[in-house]
Amino acid sequence: MSKLKTLLKNLGPGLLFASMAIGTSHLVLSTKAGAQYGWVMVIPIVLANLFKYPFFEFGIRYTSVTGKSLVEGYLNLGKKYLWVYAFVTLVSTFTILAALYVVTAGLFINLFNIASIGVNSIALALFIFISAVLIIGKYRFLENSLKAVISILFVALIITTVLVLHKGQVPGAETYQRPAIFNEAGILFLIGLMGWMPTAVEASGWVSLWSIENIKTMKEKPSLKMALQEFNVGYFLTALLAIFFLVIGWMTLYGTGTELSGSAVVFANQVVSLFTVHIGNWAYFLIAIAAFATMFSTCMTAHDAVSRVSIDVLQKLFPQKDHLLKKNVFTITVLLMALINWMVIVLFGGNMGNLVALATFVSFIMAPLIGWMNLKTVIGNDIPKVNKPKAGLRILTYLGIFFLSFFALYYFWMVIR
Repeated sequence: MSKLKTLLKNLGPGLLFASMAIGTSHLVLSTKAGAQYGWVMVIPIVLANLFKYPFFEFGIRYTSVTGKSLVEGYLNLGKKYLWVYAFVTLVSTFTILAALYVVTAGLFINLFNIASIGVNSIALALFIFISAVLIIGKYRFLENSLKAVISILFVALIITTVLVLHKGQVPGAETYQRPAIFNEAGILFLIGLMGWMPTAVEASGWVSLWSIENIKTMKEKPSLKMALQEFNVGYFLTALLAIFFLVIGWMTLYGTGTELSGSAVVFANQVVSLFTVHIGNWAYFLIAIAAFATMFSTCMTAHDAVSRVSIDVLQKLFPQKDHLLKKNVFTITVLLMALINWMVIVLFGGNMGNLVALATFVSFIMAPLIGWMNLKTVIGNDIPKVNKPKAGLRILTYLGIFFLSFFALYYFWMVIR
């Protein structure tokens, strides 16, 4: 019991990982997977979480053993590897945050029926509020507040899933035929689902930086075993909630022939509305809170992460300018990220899909290389032999690199042909 209390008390990077990962990939992609293809989509969700696990685990392992960030580990491999990670970070930083805030703002407007206020205005309010939370509260407040948000989300989703299962599957249309999985549209959906499940591989660097911040707030540095146990809790929670969303989509939409929107905002609203028809209007508030909490927590953690990783990359690339990157640097970076991404929303709102497609393309194509870089950092000279990954985890890593390479090459081929 005392070990469990210690583990819950030390929840940090794993919790933030769960909060960041349980976003569009879960609310939209997992739900849509169940709605379109049924329970069979649990297989790619489980496989994606399994094969990507080592790359995120290595971020915790490297930092826990060395006290250094994974970004510094890339620098130790050679500056060219750090430039690769910097390029991926640059592309995703100025697109992913804007996309997340747009989806969250649109979801807020639809769920709470305030169409009189525009998406840009709601997004701006979210940027201001979340920036203030991050700047004033810093890491410890972020961690503690997310414990509350994730708890609400988890309870709401458990209740929702149980209610859905109790009510039973919605009657399907007699003429309904499940769309083919292995045609072009199905393969593209699979690539999107597995590419973003649980999240992009470059987020391993974010987990590493959260681990450093977590260590700073603790009286005693946690052991590698405790750090990995804490992360594993968050990772398992991430995978479990993906299955919850899949079940909700499967039980409430599969077989109905309902035309599903390609817009994340409209689709999320469809899910909430159809769910309440299936269960009852009284459940609207419950699922609406769960949906909004999902996206809000993702915005908060992603905003914190891209700010931290941008600072760390710049400090490692330009150490001679390090004195310029210390005073109030976190505050300035958080505000800068908010300003730039809000400007992206205002200026490129109509082309947001193209910007996200660019970030997706870069993330998918670079994923095998970043996965390989993560492996190199934890089998290098920085890590004592006793702390290096064991044979089973290394085998899973090589399988994961093959898995990422296959999807990256196929995605590349489908985009350029």
